[in-house]
Amino acid sequence: MLNGFKSSFGQSLRIGIAPDALALVRTSIWPHERARLLGQVAATGADPVSLGAALGMLLGEHDVAGLPATVVLADDLARLWQVTPPEGATRLADLEAAAMLRFQSLFGGAAGWTISADWDAARPFLAAALPLSLLEQLTTAASSQRFKLVEIVPQFVAALNQHRRVRRTGAWFGVVHGGVLSIAAFDGDLLAAVRTAPIPPGADRDWLEGHVAREALRVGLSRPERLQVCGPAPKGWASSAGRLKFACTLFEDETDPLWPDCARLALTGRAP
Repeated sequence: MLNGFKSSFGQSLRIGIAPDALALVRTSIWPHERARLLGQVAATGADPVSLGAALGMLLGEHDVAGLPATVVLADDLARLWQVTPPEGATRLADLEAAAMLRFQSLFGGAAGWTISADWDAARPFLAAALPLSLLEQLTTAASSQRFKLVEIVPQFVAALNQHRRVRRTGAWFGVVHGGVLSIAAFDGDLLAAVRTAPIPPGADRDWLEGHVAREALRVGLSRPERLQVCGPAPKGWASSAGRLKFACTLFEDETDPLWPDCARLALTGRAP
């Protein structure tokens, strides 16, 4: 009787949502069980309705009822920015107002977006905004497919949280995904800016050094001592003999290199 018994205990889902594709990955708390790519679908558009339709197709092929799910959104679908708390701020309302004003100055009106952040009255913090219409599609999918939606997070935030404990003082942090490099510039331990740029074909270490130097000038900082990067970055970016401008550490990427970008996206932030 027990030979055919299958239990979902210890299993969870991770859903990667990019503007052009979605992936569903099953993970387990058991170290001997590797993450399994259950499926992927192309999206017909980056708007919430199209993404919601693609999500329905993806989930409809699998029994996901009762499983906890984490959704990782490509940064293209979110808005990320740094907020400096107002002097003398003591209330959450003060910090929320500062984040809203900064959002409006960078992106325009905040209608249709929901903002969350690492609220901090003493130091600059990272804020993120997600489109309400996309969140509604996700909650609807969770209700109809009866899975437990435990977290919705932009990829950059998921990666930064995953590697927070190993980020060195004085280092900047980068994420590579879909041919784009996103960098968190730090002034010591203080977040100074979040910058994103496409990676040109054949980008080598010289390109990286020039790019980091330009970004440092833009945000008014000295070049970092080290850049720590996660994701499928070019191997040539890693530090090598004779490279003295700054060190570059590439975090080990254990994702199957044959997996599509949307599946790699889904696993961003997963605890080892």
